[in-house]
Amino acid sequence: MLRNLFASAVLLSLSTLSLAHEYKTGDLMIDHPWARELPPTSPTSAAFFILHNHGDQEDRLLGASTPIAGKAELHTHVHMGEVMRMQKIDSAAIPPHGMTEFVPGGNHVMLFDLKQPLKAGDSFPLTLEFEKAGKLEVQVKVETAPPGHEHQGH
Repeated sequence: MLRNLFASAVLLSLSTLSLAHEYKTGDLMIDHPWARELPPTSPTSAAFFILHNHGDQEDRLLGASTPIAGKAELHTHVHMGEVMRMQKIDSAAIPPHGMTEFVPGGNHVMLFDLKQPLKAGDSFPLTLEFEKAGKLEVQVKVETAPPGHEHQGH
């Protein structure tokens, strides 16, 4: 009985770890990199994640790259009059003991000239380059809806 309880606890902790989908480099943690599933004919997409800085100094995301796209750029959305437009940015600051979100309608990594369709359940590598923490490769999960919104409207 005790052996079964212990085995169940180990399996539960392992499954929780696999769902975490976090990456760490230096004082930075990258939380749940994801991209939305798109029609197979879409030539562009975007990658999203949350950057946490657990250190005492600001760091900056300087760029990104992936083999599944011809080009990857850091972008944000800005209001121009009554219209929301995407705009390329050179970097994104991650404040000490703070976070910076890359989310739909905000900062994101724009992926141009996709070489393959993004299908739910797939994943692809994305290399993030930071000013202080250096480069880190993460796996971006392709999902049908933003994380935490799977049951929205039900």
